Amino acid sequence: MGRMKDFQLFIEDVQAEVKRVTWPDRVQIRNATGVILVFVFILAIVIGAMDAVFSASVRLIVGGFGG
Repeated sequence: MGRMKDFQLFIEDVQAEVKRVTWPDRVQIRNATGVILVFVFILAIVIGAMDAVFSASVRLIVGGFGG
């Protein structure tokens, strides 16, 4: 029976904490989403550039060995 009481107290604590959360409004969510999309786009460009450089390097090394 003690475990059930502990679980009930846990659920009550979670509900109390959720009521204290300051949820973002629509404008904040839109702005955060925009920032994330820009970051992901920039990161994709950086990773693509790194891939191109490494691929060219490997081709140059392998080509140097007559492959």
